[in-house]
Amino acid sequence: MYFFDNFIRNTKPALHIFPRPLRTMRNLRSLHLYFVKYKWRFLLGLIFIAASRRFAVMPGKVISELLNTVQQMLNTKAPSADVLAVVFKGGMTIFGMALLSGFFMFLMRQTIIVMSRHIEFDQKNEIFNQYQRLNTEFYRANFTGDLMNRISEDVSRVRNYSGPAIMYLFQTIFITAFCIYEMMNVNLQLTAYVLIPLPFLAVSIYFVNQIIFKKSSHIQEQLSGLTTTAQESYSGIRVIKSFVQERNMMRFFERNSEQYRKSTISLSLTEAIYFPSMTFFIGLSQLCTILIGGFLAIKGNIEVGNIAQFVFYINLLIFPISAIGMIASMTQRAGASQKRIDEFLSLEPSIKSPEQPEHHRLAGQVTLNNITFTYANTGIVALKNFDLSVKPGQKIAIIGKTGSGKSTLSHLLLRMYDTGMGSVQYDGVDVRRFDPQELRQQIAYTPQEALLFSDSIYNNIRFGNENASREAVLEAARMADLDKDISTLASGYETIIGERGVMLSGGQKQRLVLARALLKNSRILILDECLSAVDTQTEKTILANLKSFLADKTTFVITHRIFTGWVFDQIIVLEDGQVAERGTHDELMALNGRYAKLFVHQTEMG
Repeated sequence: MYFFDNFIRNTKPALHIFPRPLRTMRNLRSLHLYFVKYKWRFLLGLIFIAASRRFAVMPGKVISELLNTVQQMLNTKAPSADVLAVVFKGGMTIFGMALLSGFFMFLMRQTIIVMSRHIEFDQKNEIFNQYQRLNTEFYRANFTGDLMNRISEDVSRVRNYSGPAIMYLFQTIFITAFCIYEMMNVNLQLTAYVLIPLPFLAVSIYFVNQIIFKKSSHIQEQLSGLTTTAQESYSGIRVIKSFVQERNMMRFFERNSEQYRKSTISLSLTEAIYFPSMTFFIGLSQLCTILIGGFLAIKGNIEVGNIAQFVFYINLLIFPISAIGMIASMTQRAGASQKRIDEFLSLEPSIKSPEQPEHHRLAGQVTLNNITFTYANTGIVALKNFDLSVKPGQKIAIIGKTGSGKSTLSHLLLRMYDTGMGSVQYDGVDVRRFDPQELRQQIAYTPQEALLFSDSIYNNIRFGNENASREAVLEAARMADLDKDISTLASGYETIIGERGVMLSGGQKQRLVLARALLKNSRILILDECLSAVDTQTEKTILANLKSFLADKTTFVITHRIFTGWVFDQIIVLEDGQVAERGTHDELMALNGRYAKLFVHQTEMG
């Protein structure tokens, strides 16, 4: 009773949404470009489908003629050998047609299904390329699980439409057309009676599809949330275990999973109405065939073999008609997924290259004019009226507490974001006039989060400069004081460090990221909390190693503590996005303000 109550309740709002299938097909219009791209596979596939279904239908006529011939031979008391010969010949003919039908079915799958795999390949590449194009702002506003779901689950559902759904659809069209044509050639009146139940089946399928579309969209959203929860749990497993939150995370996941389970079961119950409906209406057709066909045979309007022929055709129609539900379900789901994919692909990066970008090698002069920046998704004002002028080769320290705007400054220098007010200039040229990729290629950067890839130490260091020689990689590791740690590993530089560098300590991760930046050998270097996880002695060693290397490079050191081993041309103390103090070490010590107190505190702690 629950199922029928639920089905009726969900059907009511769908009764007036007749344009839904048209809307679904509009969502799938973007796939036309792929069908045009693979038109020869598609057209050949249609030819093979038609040939396969034609040979599948032809045995019906052979069966009819064979039964009528055998009946006549038995009535005339023909020799048993002659009857067996006729039966054998008819059987071999049917067998040959079955072989031909199977052969063309094989070719059909080799064209249509393979075409869908090519489309899947193209779509995944397009989506991944879009991930690379979109800016940091997009990733701050979207969950990783939802992004992964687009490239996996959504693309998979579209593939089910572009391959199996289309294949089954045209199979249904051809087999239905061939069967009805053959039945009408036999007896138009019997054909009409046999086909009467089928429109009722089509109407019931239509209304169920409305519910499927609605539920499929909801399930996709739930699956994205479930994937995000799982992904965050995997990434933060060490934190979860250290705080003994396994049970709480399990309960949280179970709640989300239970909601998803209920939704998928509800969808399965809705889809289940197809099969009893089809069994009922197909049974009616078979009943009409036997009763009305028998009556017409008694009257002499048709032969007994024609009844068997009609039953054969109806049995052939069972799978195509039952596939209507599957086709509709695949199409509805693909429509919902393709809509999500199209919406994602239609997004334009907020940071673009100008039509005629500037092309020149950066000398290292950096100017920031009256910058005010607000994060769009949170409304937080990260920087206010910030000014800075840096000459080539100068060393700048940006000091401040967490949330003071230090990392935001590094993102603006890399043009991960565009300023709301003010401008960032390199060598007197506004950063907006550069191609973002060309600009970033000339800047070395160590992010605050030491993000590494599940690859070897060597490849992680070489990530930003794939053409670097092995000697250069080893030298970068030496300057970052990482070579002594690598030498203790069994596989040395070929050691696989695991996802996000899980095999390394926090300090080793930071030094590896530093080595990666140093290998670029850029004129501008941005170090964002690059040594916060290393001990004092290691820090001194690294700073000593870098002194000569960075002599001619413009360097921004973003930190919450003071590097006592370096002499900075300017030291900027940030507080709440504004410059609280500015000057050299001696000037700020004489000022006896925030910097001086921090220096004294750090010195006493040391």
